[in-house]
Amino acid sequence: MRRPPLRVPPDLRHAGPLHPRAGSVASLRPVSAPVELWADGACSGNPGPGGWAAILRWNGHTRELAGGDPHTTNNRMELTAVLEGLRALTRPVDVLVHVDSAYVEQGFTQGWVDRWRATGWRTAGKQPVKNQDLWEQLAVEVARHGVTWKRVRGHAGVELNERADALAVEQCRLAAASLAG
Repeated sequence: MRRPPLRVPPDLRHAGPLHPRAGSVASLRPVSAPVELWADGACSGNPGPGGWAAILRWNGHTRELAGGDPHTTNNRMELTAVLEGLRALTRPVDVLVHVDSAYVEQGFTQGWVDRWRATGWRTAGKQPVKNQDLWEQLAVEVARHGVTWKRVRGHAGVELNERADALAVEQCRLAAASLAG
């Protein structure tokens, strides 16, 4: 039985057609191109006040998301940026995730998350995995979408990476100001 086409997430303000992958209703992909997610985190001190930003781009439409935390680490902000970007997508789609964080990218491309799950969220040194709460949430979102990871060089003039960095740094400043205020 053929299913009617679905629509791209309304939060991207475009109604382009989607269709299910062969044999999978849970995984959908855009007909034309994947959603691009550019994510970055920033922290002043580590730990300290931090910020994150995610930029979603699809078919000429762009959406920026950002937030901060007065007491965090840089790695938590990097993870949060990708997590919040993926959460913003209301339907499963293919996503090309651009990050400058080897920590986040390798967690999935090097199989760290799978190994941590298999060992009860323990490192090779038998220590608890840092940021387990975020890794678990991010793993759910990654499983919901068709994610491809692309690491980009930070502070190398890549336009949307630089924009995500600027948004994250601004949120970091706001988080720091909230401590003083």
